[in-house]
Amino acid sequence: MDAREAALRQAHGHAVRWLASLSDRPVPARASVDEIVRALGAELPDAPSTPADVVDLLATACEPGLTAFPSGRFYGFVVGGTEPAALAADWLVSAWDQNCVMRAVSPAYTAVEEIAGAWLLDLLGLPPDSAVGFTTGATMANFTCLAAGRDTVLRRAGWSVARDGLAGGPPARVIAGQDRHMAIDLALRYLGLGRPELVEADPQGRMDPEALRHTLAARGPGADPGSLPTIVILQAGDIHSGAFDPFPETIRAAREADAWVHVDGAFGLWAAASPIYAHLTDGCDRADSWATDAHKTLNVPYDCGLAVVGDPAALRSAMGLQGDYLIQHEQGDPIDKVPELSRRGRAFTVWAALRSLGRQGVADLVDRLCRHARAFATGIAAIDGATVLNDVVFTQVCAEFGDDERTDRVLARLLDEGAAWISGSTWHGRRVMRISVSNWSTTDEDVSHTLDAIRRAASRTIGT
Repeated sequence: MDAREAALRQAHGHAVRWLASLSDRPVPARASVDEIVRALGAELPDAPSTPADVVDLLATACEPGLTAFPSGRFYGFVVGGTEPAALAADWLVSAWDQNCVMRAVSPAYTAVEEIAGAWLLDLLGLPPDSAVGFTTGATMANFTCLAAGRDTVLRRAGWSVARDGLAGGPPARVIAGQDRHMAIDLALRYLGLGRPELVEADPQGRMDPEALRHTLAARGPGADPGSLPTIVILQAGDIHSGAFDPFPETIRAAREADAWVHVDGAFGLWAAASPIYAHLTDGCDRADSWATDAHKTLNVPYDCGLAVVGDPAALRSAMGLQGDYLIQHEQGDPIDKVPELSRRGRAFTVWAALRSLGRQGVADLVDRLCRHARAFATGIAAIDGATVLNDVVFTQVCAEFGDDERTDRVLARLLDEGAAWISGSTWHGRRVMRISVSNWSTTDEDVSHTLDAIRRAASRTIGT
């Protein structure tokens, strides 16, 4: 057995043991950063080490400091686990070691990306001629789509960002809901567009269409509204409530103002794949661009976001580049659709998940996550002093336990016990327990076990 095979066998053994432990291990990490540093050794050795020994040290030292994100009892953030076929495909991605940039260099990857992209458009009910780029995550998917939108609306105003940059050009107006995700502001900052103008939302975080019309009609910064290049950002799935913006009304208002419409659907866009929940995305297909994550609701490994732009030429204009040493194809290349040059074969894992699940399997996955969220809401509502604060329309549940102090005590006791991981947040000025049901492997038993842990944590905080 050569050194590479020995290292791979060692890694496989550790991986299988880790996955087998998820059903009953505590979800929070059990070791601190300092403890793991000591176990690994902080000094770089002078002499080489055998690859198998290195893998063994890494796995053994780090295992106590791993949070069981892939567990069916992790609900702390909107992150999925990894579907079995996608996990195995990801191992192949590392072994194949393809730089998935050009059609001529890796035709296998390009073929898989095109197939997976077409399947995604079909499942999500988006225009079939759209371009699909595979990014690191939803933040960069939003960045990619908004770059296409920025360049397009400024080009309509007679300005070329690619040629002249932003300085000296007309201002681009960006409008978003007051409950947008923070990744939107980050992407806009990267793009040199600054903070968006905010539109009032209802208590669940849904943008008010009339408030959007009023904002669009108001005078923008430095120019009459009719002359301002404008981008409107909508949301499919509020991070706290799971609510969806009313797309038919908001997109109609944005279209009347000749605005580019972008939808941030990091986890919620997948509602379109379920006949039961597809109504939440009605009208969404009339936007110009859409961003989502595959490593959330679809449950492929990190990192994998999806940038979808209805006009492929707009995306290629914003993201494409030329180089004398590149072997570019007249049919287009993966390099034309996302920012990175060096990149993993993200589409391999998406293809594997979709091929494994099939259309019905994706719908069942979405339905199951939503069913678990409703079970959490029902169970928590029955706990003395607990109140579910959101309309549970998708996979998010927000609850409080009488007041901020008690809510935080319940969360702390829950994490101390370790049966599940649920994080706190602040929503509308109140501390909340925020449950995000995102993992394909979560079972009815996981939900029941977690609800028991929440009840125990709540009972231990009465009167404290």
